Amino acid sequence: MDDEQPQTGMSASLSVVRAAVVLAVFVVAVALLVDVGTRPSVSSAPSSVPTTTPTTAGAGASSTTTTAGASSTTTTAAHGHKKGAASTTTTTIAPSSVTVAVANATSTNGLAAHYTTVIGAGGWKMGTPIDAATTEATSAVYYASGYQEPAASIATTIGVKPTQVLPLTTATPVSGVTGVDVVVVIGADLASTSTTTTASS
Repeated sequence: MDDEQPQTGMSASLSVVRAAVVLAVFVVAVALLVDVGTRPSVSSAPSSVPTTTPTTAGAGASSTTTTAGASSTTTTAAHGHKKGAASTTTTTIAPSSVTVAVANATSTNGLAAHYTTVIGAGGWKMGTPIDAATTEATSAVYYASGYQEPAASIATTIGVKPTQVLPLTTATPVSGVTGVDVVVVIGADLASTSTTTTASS
């Protein structure tokens, strides 16, 4: 006769608990292995180190220029108490690669030639001074697509307000400026500040 008794009660409960513990350990181990296997790799050394130069851009603003390789990017952040102050990032374009035409939109002779000399001193690639198709009371600087930053710089140089830096369109009061990056239209407001006595346009 066999003296063994079938497992009942306590030993059956221990087997179920033991199986549950083994299953839980297995699930945790698999989860850890999957987590480690799907992490992105991290390189130990950066491929290039950008150079950052902080500068002061004016009252209440700062500017940081970061150069990496051949490109140059400037980020300007306005400081103040307003929430959500915006920052702008621009890529600097060399003045010698920007073509500029100056048009006289007044009855005062010599303004386009005078301002061509003034603007050209900044290293811009200047075209021949021309006359505008109409007379204008307010001076403006018009820019082709991608040339807003040079246009703003030129406007600052000659005293044109930032609100008068506009995209170059067919409505610009100058003809024959195809291929020009920036068109400066000298209006009556700058005629009074010019001391030129030249008799050309």
